[in-house]
Amino acid sequence: MRENGLVITTRQENHGSGHSRHYKDGIWSPFVKSLSRPTAVIAFSVVLIVGALVYTGTLNTHPIVSGGSSAKLPVSTGTYRVAETPREQVEWPLKCSEYNHTRTCPTNHYLKPGAAETLPGSGACPDYFRWIHEDLRPWARTGITREMVERARPTANFRLVILDGRAYLETYEKAFQTRDVFTLWGILQMLRRYPRMLPDLELMFDCVDWPVVLADRYCAPNGERPPPLFRYCGNDQTFDVVFPDWSYWGWPEVNIKPWEILLGELKEGCKRIPWLNREPYAYWKGNPAVAETRQDLMKCNVSDKQDWNARLYAQDWGRESQEGYKKSDLASQCTHRYKVYIEGSAWSVSEKYILSCDSVTLLVKPHYYDFFTRGLIPTHHYWPIKEDDKCRSIKFSVDWGNSHKQEAQDIGKAASNFIQEELKMDYVYDYMFHLLNSYAKLFKYKPSIGANATELCVESMVCGAEGVEKKFMMESLVKGPSNTSPCTMPPPYDPSSLQAHLNKKESSIQQVESMEKSYWEQQNMKS
Repeated sequence: MRENGLVITTRQENHGSGHSRHYKDGIWSPFVKSLSRPTAVIAFSVVLIVGALVYTGTLNTHPIVSGGSSAKLPVSTGTYRVAETPREQVEWPLKCSEYNHTRTCPTNHYLKPGAAETLPGSGACPDYFRWIHEDLRPWARTGITREMVERARPTANFRLVILDGRAYLETYEKAFQTRDVFTLWGILQMLRRYPRMLPDLELMFDCVDWPVVLADRYCAPNGERPPPLFRYCGNDQTFDVVFPDWSYWGWPEVNIKPWEILLGELKEGCKRIPWLNREPYAYWKGNPAVAETRQDLMKCNVSDKQDWNARLYAQDWGRESQEGYKKSDLASQCTHRYKVYIEGSAWSVSEKYILSCDSVTLLVKPHYYDFFTRGLIPTHHYWPIKEDDKCRSIKFSVDWGNSHKQEAQDIGKAASNFIQEELKMDYVYDYMFHLLNSYAKLFKYKPSIGANATELCVESMVCGAEGVEKKFMMESLVKGPSNTSPCTMPPPYDPSSLQAHLNKKESSIQQVESMEKSYWEQQNMKS
């Protein structure tokens, strides 16, 4: 039988009926009878001792598999412990020659259905997974109908259908750059990691930055339900469903590597210059042309007349491309004690790179969130910056940090630990899985493949790819199914705990604003 995702066997099941009967009757009796009495006593004593060690767990009987994560502790049956046999690691080779010949996706990857409950557990999910419940709450009571999904089509770039673990794509409009390509690639990797473990589903995906499903149109309790539309970010005025962005599998247009590789480089980059030896200023480098708020930020740059403690640089991606991206290496930008995060036209993928540096993230008040940023706590993971008074706010934050060095270092370290530990690629895939799994369970109809849809698989995407695009795909390729189940989802917030959580965050921001006000009052008195 199975218990908590592990295979539990009774003595009968473990040994078979014949062996079980012999054990009960005394499987050792023929052997003992052939020994002299002293020798038999010694042999029987050894058996008892070994049995006791196995029962108590003193004797380590579980197998250890290379890689560490596959090592399993003995499982108690109530009478003695049976070591769980780890699932054999499977790797699925690419079949480009087969695909190029037939132009059809291989089938052998999907022969064996998977199920999360048959795999060993992998622990609890990070707390920000709780927002999955909130993002799907608009459909929790009614479920999701075909009509709701169809109403999401006007702005969608593509429709994706997943049936029996296989993906089918219908493209409506090509996305900017390769956003759609690497989003779809990421979903395929998740399907390889957890084959045939998702219920059937279909979704509409919009690759444009700004959320569009306005909440105030669907406020009536018994009114029309909003269309479920997936995208990379949301805000408090919309019901768009937030999904990990394309850059986790690479962003060829700006030479940003897949997250699993880049995360390791960022970790090493943090070590190059200790926090105390870094430049004691706030650093930002990016494209100011995409938003007025960024253009306003550039006014805080150091000049002959004023030093707001900021060192700000405009990024020319065209020149960077021509010069081989020598000045945009993210792992080499952990050189200042403070780094500014500011949104672009909406949220920015740069947030995770900035938070990873051990520097104190000076986070200009955001209007948008992505899938993980709702797990960040002000004054613990970042320092809040006013949007309407950026320069003075940055000046205060840097002066405060330079006079409270240990507290500042703790904030920077908490952020980089969050990124390294709670945003590793395992959790990106698990977030995708749990979001789509919870979404699919709301369906009130059986999804089907449209007439214009084509099957999508890793071969159909990578075998014809070229250059950096193919390189990033190969570097982010999931080799085979996971040996563990997805992490365990945390429960949803109840209304009171959610409000308390939001109030606590707001209180921390207000506390900083109060400190900042006092600081400037004192500065004005000095002048």
